[in-house]
Amino acid sequence: MTSIRVRLLFSHLAVIVLAMGLSGALLLSFLERYFLQSTEQSLLAQARLTAQALIPGATTAGPPVVAQAPFNNALQQQQASNLALQTQNLSLPPAGTAVDLSYLANTSLQLGTQLTTRIRVLDQHGVALVDSWAQAAGTDLSADPLVAQVLATGQVGSRSAPLTAGATMDLALPVLVEGQPVGMIYLSQPLDDILVVLRDLRLRWLLSTGIALVLSGLVGLLLSGAITRPLRRLTVAAESVAQGRFDQPVPAGARDELGRLSRTFNDMTTRLRAARQMQINFVADVSHELRTPLTAIKGTVETLREGALDDLEVRDRFLATIAQETDRLIRLVNDLLLLSKADSEALNLRREAVDLAALARLAVERLAVPAAAKGLTVTVASDPNVPAAWADPDRVAQVLFNLLDNAIQYSHAGGQVGVAVAAGSGGTVLVTVRDEGVGIPAADLPRIGQRFYRADKARSRAQGGSGLGLAIAQALVQAHGGELWLESAEGVGTTARFTLPGEAAGFSTPASAP
Repeated sequence: MTSIRVRLLFSHLAVIVLAMGLSGALLLSFLERYFLQSTEQSLLAQARLTAQALIPGATTAGPPVVAQAPFNNALQQQQASNLALQTQNLSLPPAGTAVDLSYLANTSLQLGTQLTTRIRVLDQHGVALVDSWAQAAGTDLSADPLVAQVLATGQVGSRSAPLTAGATMDLALPVLVEGQPVGMIYLSQPLDDILVVLRDLRLRWLLSTGIALVLSGLVGLLLSGAITRPLRRLTVAAESVAQGRFDQPVPAGARDELGRLSRTFNDMTTRLRAARQMQINFVADVSHELRTPLTAIKGTVETLREGALDDLEVRDRFLATIAQETDRLIRLVNDLLLLSKADSEALNLRREAVDLAALARLAVERLAVPAAAKGLTVTVASDPNVPAAWADPDRVAQVLFNLLDNAIQYSHAGGQVGVAVAAGSGGTVLVTVRDEGVGIPAADLPRIGQRFYRADKARSRAQGGSGLGLAIAQALVQAHGGELWLESAEGVGTTARFTLPGEAAGFSTPASAP
């Protein structure tokens, strides 16, 4: 399997090759077109100079010479300055007589120039009168497609062959005297110089592309290494996490996406470590909670076996202890089952419009005996305009029972416990349970609600608590879409508040919705 570093490197090089290829092809195409246009304009200028030198009063057809860029102007000026016509046996006709180019038939033409342009002068029938190469004089060129086109249209004609060895550009320029065509100037320019220049440019482009690829490859190796190095560290750390080791953090110094990924991974590892520790603690706490009643039951049974069955008073007391510890086990298992359902979102809530004040009064009645034993005054207050809650009455009654039970357990004798029901924000119902008890130490307050956690472990266990009451209350409230939180000051008391959706939510929530 190809590594991501190799893929990054090849993708980087592919972009470089594509960019260099497109830019080089476009540049060479532009230069080829530019050189051909420059050559055509140069031939046009040479043809007009030739016509003016050989034919008195001659004018030429076709468009004016196009203004070129400074480089092309310099090229044309050099060509024009290098063009010098040397003629022999040239006898110009007298002024004022009809011009007939037949007087050029015995004229020889030589170019005193560094250029390789071939100049031919043709009459109005396409017959060559003068040839600077002394090859085609007297030859009928009317069958030449370019010559035939110019004879038929009376306009300038040009053609160029593909840029290969021996290719030429031809240009035919009609010559007029007093508006009447008398012949044409036929020029041919070899394109070997342009071909050499383009080949040299193409070679230089290929060389620069190769150098760019080498340099880009080195840069790509460095960049891909910088990108894949954090990924390799993440891979090693992920393998460690898969093996159950959470002690290998990933350096996250960069502030880019990889740095954020590393920090997120470290945060995930920290959370996994905390979750694993919570799981270990949870198993240990469950084992401890189960061991205590099971040990008591086992000890009681062994005592009964050793002869306590014969003493009816002792037997009844021991059987009552077994029943009490069995009930404790049943409550613990039921609580764990409830929390498991809440974690898996499998609670089946049977929602309906619920009067929370009435539920609070029922919870107070159920706890009247322990409240009276401590001389507590328990009150329920409700705003007359508070809406009904949209909730499962049995689950909410369990929440109220757990909160009131905690408030009564941790209140001072002769104190007060109050329950208040009021309208909350956003169409919710707010329930407050306040006591004037021992309160919760500030160091323990953030952990209250964790499973099996007790701020006063010895007292809670002695009173039969398992440390699951607040965890169950919180899970049930959250299952309804509400929120539960605590406020406490040590020695002053504790206030527990939770919210539930109002009855208006029932118009959009099915009665059996979880």
